[in-house]
Amino acid sequence: MWPPVGDALLAGALAFVGLSIVAGFDEGGRYDGASTVATVAVLAHTLPIAYRRRAPRMVLGVSLAAGLVYAATGLPLVGLGPAVLVPVYTVAAERSRRDGIVGLVAAIGVMLLADAIVDSTTGLDTLVGNAVVLGAATVVGDGARRRRDLAREHAARADALEQAQAELARQAVVEERLRIARELHDVVAHAMSVVAVQAGTGRVVLDANPDEARAAFRVIEEQTRGALDEMRRLLGVLRDDTSGEEWAPTPGLGDLDRLVAETVADGVSVDVRVDGSRRLPAGLELAAFRVVQEALTNVRKHAGARHVAVSVAHGPDGLVVEVVDDGKGPPSAGRGGHGIAGMRERVAMYGGELMAGPRADVGFAVRATFPVESGS
Repeated sequence: MWPPVGDALLAGALAFVGLSIVAGFDEGGRYDGASTVATVAVLAHTLPIAYRRRAPRMVLGVSLAAGLVYAATGLPLVGLGPAVLVPVYTVAAERSRRDGIVGLVAAIGVMLLADAIVDSTTGLDTLVGNAVVLGAATVVGDGARRRRDLAREHAARADALEQAQAELARQAVVEERLRIARELHDVVAHAMSVVAVQAGTGRVVLDANPDEARAAFRVIEEQTRGALDEMRRLLGVLRDDTSGEEWAPTPGLGDLDRLVAETVADGVSVDVRVDGSRRLPAGLELAAFRVVQEALTNVRKHAGARHVAVSVAHGPDGLVVEVVDDGKGPPSAGRGGHGIAGMRERVAMYGGELMAGPRADVGFAVRATFPVESGS
């Protein structure tokens, strides 16, 4: 993989500087060919810098090792140029503070060892100055790392704050909708109370006083129309979707084909079995449909199943809906996941029971039982 252009250019420039210095040392053949080894060492000392961001510690190690090889040639250490500062800085900038300190100590140790190998007359003040420069490179790199980490932390806090604000806004909407739902209950309950009273009055006086009965029926008509209008207005606020399908018929067990098609499209084979038939309350049918929908959604998203069986049985005393797959079940199974909790609430609304959990052999099963009156 090609290195970043900037790092490649930096490595090339440092190599050029080092090679130029070594070429000057070799004029007149003073070093008897040692400059050939020094040339290779300079290249090994500088060119890996092109990959300094991807492997900072390795690049520093190669650079220091090449420096020792260069020192063994006996050429003045100045031929290495300032290249070692770059990997020392990079380790401190890209790795932890501990790595930066270890890299600094290693660089200073190699510098002292190389000076001893060359047996130069470098003064103590020069060695101390070089060590200070290396330390400055480490400090600058550590500062760059801390600034980058701080920027990331601020970005993470900003994201968390944005998410918290979005959650507060969502919660405010939920609370408002709950308030509207309570208002809807009060309005409809009052209207139905009036309807019940007027219906009883109309029934009693229908033969004896037709005019009063007609008045009662007129009140019933007005109250029911008003209640329906109020429900439409309030439900328009409660609904989330703006797709223009606000008044589409609510789904029921007759719409299972659509759920099956969606599941098959995701690569899961589905068998559907329906035993018997009977007319069911629309709300109960919707609850049964949602149970199958949630169960198939879990199969598609989490179960990793290859096959699922859906059965709907209309018994003499109730409706039984079951979804069985050969997967591993939803990740929240057994921990009260929201999907299963939602199914349980829907079933409980109609006095039913829900069982959901792993099967004895393999797979996951959801079974909902709805009691249905014989006359339904």
